[in-house]
Amino acid sequence: MNMSIKPPDGLTVTPALEVRDLRTQFFTDAGVVRAVDGVTFTVAAGEALGIVGESGSGKSVTALSLMRLLEEPSRIVGGEILFQGRDVLKASEEELRTLRGDRMAMVFQDPMTSLNPVLKIAKQLTETMVTHGRYSAGEAAARAVGLLGRMGVSAPERAVDSYPHQFSGGMRQRVMLALGMSNEPSLLIADEPTTALDVTIQAQILDLLRELNRDFGTAIVLISHDLGVIARVCTRTLVMYGGEVVEEGPTEDLLKDPRHPYTWALINAVPRIDETTRGDRRLTTIEGQPPDPLAMPEGCRFAPRCPFKVARCDEHPALAEVAPGRKARCWVTQAGTVLTPARHTAAAAAAQPDRGPPAAADPILKVRGLVKHFALPKTGFFERPRHVHAVDDVDLDVFPGETVGLVGESGCGKSTLARVVTRIHQPDAGEIRFDGVDIAQASQGQIRPLRRRMQMVFQDPYASLNPRMSVADILGEPLRFHGLTGGPRETRERIQELLATVGLGARAADRFPHEFSGGQRQRISIARALAVRPDFIVADEPISALDVNIQAQIINLMLDLQERFGLTYLFIAHDLAVVRHISDRVVVLYLGKVMEVAPADQLFARPLHPYSRYLISAVPIPDAAVERGRSHLKLAGEPPSAVDPPSGCRFRTRCPLARPICASEPPPLVEHGPRHFAACHFAGELS
Repeated sequence: MNMSIKPPDGLTVTPALEVRDLRTQFFTDAGVVRAVDGVTFTVAAGEALGIVGESGSGKSVTALSLMRLLEEPSRIVGGEILFQGRDVLKASEEELRTLRGDRMAMVFQDPMTSLNPVLKIAKQLTETMVTHGRYSAGEAAARAVGLLGRMGVSAPERAVDSYPHQFSGGMRQRVMLALGMSNEPSLLIADEPTTALDVTIQAQILDLLRELNRDFGTAIVLISHDLGVIARVCTRTLVMYGGEVVEEGPTEDLLKDPRHPYTWALINAVPRIDETTRGDRRLTTIEGQPPDPLAMPEGCRFAPRCPFKVARCDEHPALAEVAPGRKARCWVTQAGTVLTPARHTAAAAAAQPDRGPPAAADPILKVRGLVKHFALPKTGFFERPRHVHAVDDVDLDVFPGETVGLVGESGCGKSTLARVVTRIHQPDAGEIRFDGVDIAQASQGQIRPLRRRMQMVFQDPYASLNPRMSVADILGEPLRFHGLTGGPRETRERIQELLATVGLGARAADRFPHEFSGGQRQRISIARALAVRPDFIVADEPISALDVNIQAQIINLMLDLQERFGLTYLFIAHDLAVVRHISDRVVVLYLGKVMEVAPADQLFARPLHPYSRYLISAVPIPDAAVERGRSHLKLAGEPPSAVDPPSGCRFRTRCPLARPICASEPPPLVEHGPRHFAACHFAGELS
């Protein structure tokens, strides 16, 4: 790889960052883990480089190695890290303290663990600037206010006097970006900075990163598992697998024409929001597990999972040039083979029949006028009662055999609605009819016979599975409680059948939740829901914490189970591309109110409500050329407080179409086309 960049005037300049044969290992009781194994790359001044790969591929360890933030038992055992020509690995602790937060900065995935909870934002921002001697205390205080304003924090003069817990996740990440940019670093390393954020907040953070790269000339290393995020920000991308770089090249070329089977598989495992889903909705997945870092294969590390494997893959390939400016660690593509596309072509998709309306006339779930408020504790004796308006006057129909997607930003009431319709929470008002039976005000004893027919899969399987129970006990408990098996032998047989149904082996029955990966634990949660043979399953963010390949596996599993058992899903997610892919109809929720309901393809092709338009516009597409040509609508601010929601239309405080009627009259949910409803006085007018 080139070790210098040649600008137009012929002068040689030093890259912002140059990494040569970096090797980082963890020395554990079980053996030596080769987490980063011979990684080499260069970041030019002002360049944005993306690093992608599954969990465990070595992305974050690489980032921590660059800053020398590793702790025992991890050690950098070889290689060079040259920052502006100077070897970071040879720097003293004093020199590192001078370097970090000044010319080299890092933004972590979870800002709450990076910000000091007992210090005000002003103190944390000014401390870095004053410590490095860039500014006086007064100058730093003024700059702190200016930085927060530059990062899109409203009322920055007041915000600097706040504590981290008083901010939302998106606002905390803005503070972290302000902290990282406080001394105008030459290099900013961002490790999954948008993973836990809503799609609208994610879009704002990505726009900020692009602006910092453009306006300040800051070189950026962006680590993410989301190819769409990489496509929006980065001009060049590295793909990591098994601790090494397996492909490198310009982002647009890499996503359009992958030259490593692993990159090819990652791209095809991701549903796209700009693709119509018809016919077979199953995604391409990578079978098997990533290599054991304690015992890496001698040959190609991806070979055991590779659909293009050849005999020579038993030898370990070098990272070699396969095209101008592109490298791949693959014998197949180095020999000139082109990896065949796995996605349906537009013509093939058009030939498939569209998903039509549900065959049944009567919904399995019918919700009318549903209300759920939560009382807040009083902070003073004379204080008036306050309530969180979580769900307000919601109507919803779910028909047998269909999948209804439920989307919206955090705090819009999605999870509360899910818990109310399954009667985990009791509604304050409204009607919930499950298969014709009103369960809104029914007692637990009256609901219990129906509980078997409606089940829930939660976002965090580790929190919803009892850590002290084996998988056999977890799956056997509902079988025994509902009297669905005749004795221990039949229970054991049913448990084995359930494990096989979700793709787990028989030995899994004797293991405990902590012994499984995140994807495997989610399979166990789905098996537990299936144990009682339900008709209706509410899936509350079942894939949000999973890698793209594991997400694809869970999506395929849910589709297979729906086809096999005729299941009905209420599917909640913040990933709109996944929702479009799996759903027949989509419901858009905002501050406890339904904004829009429509068949999935109709809603994403022609959204009528401004909020839906903004949500769809914010979703990044894993195609750099498409991203470059898209018009991104910028949604200002964050949702208002659910304690004191706006009068009239709840979206009016952020809506560019808002007029006086929007403040005085709540818009009704009106049908504007076949099965396409929107609650907006000016539906379809946002261009």
